[in-house]
Amino acid sequence: MNQSGDRQSRSGHKQPLVVIVGPTAVGKSALALELGQRFPAEIVSADSRQVYRYMDIGTAKPTPAERALVPHHLIDVVDPDEEYTLAQYQAQARAAISDIGGRGRLPLLVGGTGLYVRAVTEGLVPPRVPPNPTLRAQLEERMRREGLDALVAELERLDPVAAGRIDRRNPRRVIRALEVCLVTGRPFSAQPSATPPPHHLLRLGLTCPRAELYRRIDERVDRMMAEGLLEEVQRLVEMGYPFDLPSMSGIGYRQLGMYLRGEITLAEAVQRTKFATHRYTRQQYTWFRLDDPAITWLDSSLQDWKQTVETAAGLVEDFLQA
Repeated sequence: MNQSGDRQSRSGHKQPLVVIVGPTAVGKSALALELGQRFPAEIVSADSRQVYRYMDIGTAKPTPAERALVPHHLIDVVDPDEEYTLAQYQAQARAAISDIGGRGRLPLLVGGTGLYVRAVTEGLVPPRVPPNPTLRAQLEERMRREGLDALVAELERLDPVAAGRIDRRNPRRVIRALEVCLVTGRPFSAQPSATPPPHHLLRLGLTCPRAELYRRIDERVDRMMAEGLLEEVQRLVEMGYPFDLPSMSGIGYRQLGMYLRGEITLAEAVQRTKFATHRYTRQQYTWFRLDDPAITWLDSSLQDWKQTVETAAGLVEDFLQA
């Protein structure tokens, strides 16, 4: 029997899956690349922004050189003006993980989008509620009049659990959650929600002190600007992608759009991008809780990054031999 078969038999015929989670800029991609070179592994992205083509710098996509080191999946899936649902992601992630395991390799699910991770690891089932075009148009019109924050506040009133979990920077997801609440009369979070996933899971989390995380975020935003983020946003607009697209509501793209429309200065756009990312990491810590016993947390702020990698590699090795 091959090594993959041995692993499956030891884990009750469930396919092994290593999950790496944590907030933005904490080092998830760097750890995945290290592990991907130590084990016969491939990376499945769990990032709701990296699915969009042409949006490379602002979503911190792996570089071509990094993708050459370790194969990546579910990056550059759709154009910025195409709809991409949680159900689509779930189906494609499951197919990629199954394919990777079927070739005797180890899938690494890596990312900071909580719903994407839960769709795979918990078998989260997207609500089977057909779209309501009339209601959706009303909600979109309200968003144009009152702003996304007004819809988020409404969702907090109707379903505080979903409001705490959902990506609040994604208008499409906020509108969909409200749509389900209003159509069914039940909270979005109370819809039929899970089927057991066919995976033997190891969940690793990366964290670091808040001040250090904010410093890394600020440095990364400055680096993105130096690498041409403003030019990337301008190019997207020239390609015909308007700022009211859900894809263009991402952190960085939204703020630079305000600058390009003459609403704020470039310095303000950069500072708002940093602060918005700080807020987003606080939300991510509601998705991936430090007191969750299912996640083994590692501190990425330790001076000896190699030791953090060694610890993670040892945990993966023990997991595969269990």
